[in-house]
Amino acid sequence: MTLTDHADALRRLHHDAELLVLVNAWDVASAQVVAELPGCKAVATASHAVAAAHGYPDGEQIPPDLMIAAVQRIAAAVDLPVTADLEAGYGDVEATVRRAIGAGAVGGNIEDEMRPLDESAAAMAAAVRAAEAEGVPFVLNARTDAYLLAGDHDPEEVFADAVARGRSFLDVGADCVFVPGPSDAETIGRLVEAIGTRKVSIMISPGSLPLAELHDLGVARVSCGPYAHLAALTAYAQIGTELLAATGPFPTE
Repeated sequence: MTLTDHADALRRLHHDAELLVLVNAWDVASAQVVAELPGCKAVATASHAVAAAHGYPDGEQIPPDLMIAAVQRIAAAVDLPVTADLEAGYGDVEATVRRAIGAGAVGGNIEDEMRPLDESAAAMAAAVRAAEAEGVPFVLNARTDAYLLAGDHDPEEVFADAVARGRSFLDVGADCVFVPGPSDAETIGRLVEAIGTRKVSIMISPGSLPLAELHDLGVARVSCGPYAHLAALTAYAQIGTELLAATGPFPTE
């Protein structure tokens, strides 16, 4: 499949009635494992996990060249659409999206970091322009940190801000609005109603609502961010602990 074919396929997955479930990868090995699982239709990277795998904290601390190189290796290793977590664009959203497309990504997250709304919308518009310049129907999953950075703000103000940002991002060409943070059915349902059915993307973690319920609420896409990476490291630490303690046979589970 060509890059455009993959981009078209990823866009269809966002518009299909079926919930798009993404298990985030951080390197070639994890991407290949996920890509071979039954039901996997696309691969998403997790910036937190990619950065950690290279020895950097999250929050655009990893050199952009390393992040893009990781995306390129993953995209080359799987025969599925790849959507990349591009944080806030590493200081140049348009250039970063163009580089990500050049690396084989056909979709990506861009964070607003709760900058003023006009600046945030302009950043999303820059991502859309970059994709148009590359001639690839790049799927933009525009992220608002309204809930992650809510602090002690009034919940209704946070909701209104998330909705205003989401609508603004859709207006400039984003395909989906990523709202990490909310986990209850009432809030998620209200966000979907206000932003649009099959237009909201959320992050899931242990204890989240069942996928069937999220589908019924009208969510378009779910991803697990760094949680798969953290779970893998937890299992690794458990094996190491048992081996180093020499308390029994080699662990098999």
